[in-house]
Amino acid sequence: MSSPSLEKQRHRTDELAATTSPHRPSLPSELEDSAVMRFAGMPLEKIALFMNSSLVNGSNQFRQAVKLTFEKGMLAPYRVVTSASLVAWFMQYSVMGLAFQAFDHALSKGLGVEPVWYGEELMKPYTDEPSNDRDASYRAKVALKIVAAPILAGSLESVVANRAEVERYFGPRQFAAIESKLGWNPVARIFAPSFAANAARNVIMCNVSFVVTPITYKLWFPQEKKSQASLFYYGMGVNFIGNGIAITQQALWGRALDYAAVGGGQKINYSDVIRLSLKEDGYGAFFSVAKWTSRILMNAPVQGSLPWFYNNILPRGEESVVNAAAMLVGGVAGREEIN
Repeated sequence: MSSPSLEKQRHRTDELAATTSPHRPSLPSELEDSAVMRFAGMPLEKIALFMNSSLVNGSNQFRQAVKLTFEKGMLAPYRVVTSASLVAWFMQYSVMGLAFQAFDHALSKGLGVEPVWYGEELMKPYTDEPSNDRDASYRAKVALKIVAAPILAGSLESVVANRAEVERYFGPRQFAAIESKLGWNPVARIFAPSFAANAARNVIMCNVSFVVTPITYKLWFPQEKKSQASLFYYGMGVNFIGNGIAITQQALWGRALDYAAVGGGQKINYSDVIRLSLKEDGYGAFFSVAKWTSRILMNAPVQGSLPWFYNNILPRGEESVVNAAAMLVGGVAGREEIN
């Protein structure tokens, strides 16, 4: 039976979730709220997409992006949302934390190393306990795992989301026309154009949310100030920095799509995209304060809260999921023995 203090702490956590985060302790509600937030924020997303494309240049780029966003009416940003986007949003904000955890634990077990700190472990003081078996080989395995897990999880997110993002960028009709011109096979259609840039962006943000944030919070955040609230705001702050790196790939993604649309549809050559972009706009093609700001306005409220959600809300359902999986495996094994 839960103690009064534990119940009080859970109540405070629920209040914090309700007031500071798009997520909720209940998974179905979290799914619903995340999708609603993304849909409601479509004007901000379209502005950010145009800001990180070749369609705006020179001065007053933000004004140009706003004009393009509402060029076909105030509801234009919402008309590009189809069922593909709704499914992708549900998957992105429910599965990706679990995906990273699954890859991290699988790789950790295979390599014989510890997984990345998670949940209540972040709130405990760090104790450096040297071990004879944790030599250079062990550290190399940890480094390999820390590199590999975000690549796998970020790439999986792009498989889930890139096609829907491309569709929202072009609009359903133009995207269908480009796909028809390209004549790709069904597998290539799943990945959609500019997949590599999209995956690079997601790998960066996966590192920020699930590796950099928990490790730096555990090691360097003042112990006396550690709390669920401080983790939430710390995650938001690290997200701002991470987006400064990720927008370079977001800009490459948008410019690659503009390249793909030339002539009704052509194969992307990233070398050409980068060369032409630098020639036309210099380094500002891939980074500027305006691009960074637009990306943060679109992305931070949901993406920035992922470390908090992953480490404070997700663990609540972990025991139930593990027990359900054990029951399922046990049931299958029992039937096999009977047969």
